Amino acid sequence: MARKTDGNGIPVPQRLLAAATRLFAEQGYGSTSVQEIVEAAGVTKGALYHYFGSKEDLLQEVYARVLRLQQERLDAFADADEPVERRLRAAAADVVVTTIDNLDDAAIFFRSMHHLSPEKNKQVRAERRRYHERFRALVEEGQRSGVFTSATPADLVVDYHFGSVHHLSTWYRPDGPLTPQQVADHLADLLLRALRP
Repeated sequence: MARKTDGNGIPVPQRLLAAATRLFAEQGYGSTSVQEIVEAAGVTKGALYHYFGSKEDLLQEVYARVLRLQQERLDAFADADEPVERRLRAAAADVVVTTIDNLDDAAIFFRSMHHLSPEKNKQVRAERRRYHERFRALVEEGQRSGVFTSATPADLVVDYHFGSVHHLSTWYRPDGPLTPQQVADHLADLLLRALRP
């Protein structure tokens, strides 16, 4: 059985994910072999198959771990005892920052999603839809209470914001003029301006 950690105490699954993320970002999913991943992680093929089952499972997990983090954070913002405008703004800014913090993962996923089997693709889409629906519920809550305008359908507002988020990997550079938080603040403010009555 594969050991759970190495001498540095880094769990094997995290080492495999870190190696796969770096290689997928540098070379592309299709051009990266399982052998290259296990060598970069310093483990055996047996360890990879023990924890992930396949290279495709690694690809799915690269994206799923970021989505899980974002879902937990969105749930916390949505459930906070704050006015809806503040909860939505916090959630809108947070998804930008967490996407920038995991830019390789996002870029890999959007470039490589077509490599997933129909079943795994469906699972990922369902998880993403759950996130978008929770986000949309905040918009709808504000629209029902009159804090936000209903002139634009909530679905369109959500698609507008997430279109910007999904596009970050094509233009954002860590050495650019804006910090992740500044980008997040600008995009969250744009979203709220679009919703103001």
